[in-house]
Amino acid sequence: MQSIYAFNQSQNPDLEKQEKFLLYSIDQMLDLYVLSLQLLLEMRVSEERFLLTSQKKHLATKEEKDFSRNFLDNKLLDIISNNEELADFVKKKKLNYWKLDDEYTAILLKDLRQKDFFKAYLQEPTPSFSDDKAVIVRIYKEVIAPNDQYYEYLEDKRLTWLDDFPIVNTALVKMLNKLTEKNVGTILLPELYKNEEDREYALTLLRKTILNDDKLGDAIEGKTPNWDKDRIADLDMIIIKMGIAEFLYFPSIPVRATINEYLEIAKEYSTPKSSIFINGILDKLVKELTVSKKIHKIGRGLR
Repeated sequence: MQSIYAFNQSQNPDLEKQEKFLLYSIDQMLDLYVLSLQLLLEMRVSEERFLLTSQKKHLATKEEKDFSRNFLDNKLLDIISNNEELADFVKKKKLNYWKLDDEYTAILLKDLRQKDFFKAYLQEPTPSFSDDKAVIVRIYKEVIAPNDQYYEYLEDKRLTWLDDFPIVNTALVKMLNKLTEKNVGTILLPELYKNEEDREYALTLLRKTILNDDKLGDAIEGKTPNWDKDRIADLDMIIIKMGIAEFLYFPSIPVRATINEYLEIAKEYSTPKSSIFINGILDKLVKELTVSKKIHKIGRGLR
């Protein structure tokens, strides 16, 4: 949707250039995922540095002299930090941002130290692997993900990351909950695409929507009795055209799945009433295209 919008707004629209940007923006999701993993590791490094410095203070307290090593020796973080594939990815993509932007780790650690669940974890005499995993999941969910300054940092770093942030957070927490020493090689770094068909789907949807713009626009004609086509919001028009493109050119995608997906996109990115408006048009178009036998779906339950 965003790529089509950018193409439509461009003074010199270039489909090939837009395709490259689409794939690039999708690739950024994995970069954000790895950067978030790196943040967990860097928080541990920074905390150890902080504790060792505090220990050497002239008037160090008993707690500072005999600090808990539970977080520093966290077994889940050990598994992540010892993974060579992750280290190679960070080096290749130059994602060692936290070495330069360490003020953000300091902000997060200051917040973390105030959390009751973290204080309780530090008091555990011998935390189990389950304890180590549970605290890391909570750190990510309750300290990192909701932090406004971290969110603003991502916005400044790469604008495409903002839309990916909720998806990446969900995927990362899901992975952390499942991670063990045995499966680290297969689940720590996920595949960006489920298969080659997923990648091709993204490109094909972009091409079909852009190259058939006039045809898709004509299909909408007369379906908005109270609205002239020119008065439909740009994003709403793009969402509707993408929906029609899926009806016509993607035989394996159920029409109801198409409608539901685009309604969710409308709720997220367009006006409050857009989803109702879009639902009405797409529903009307499905009925018309079905009667005229222009929708050809294959497989069970695809209508």
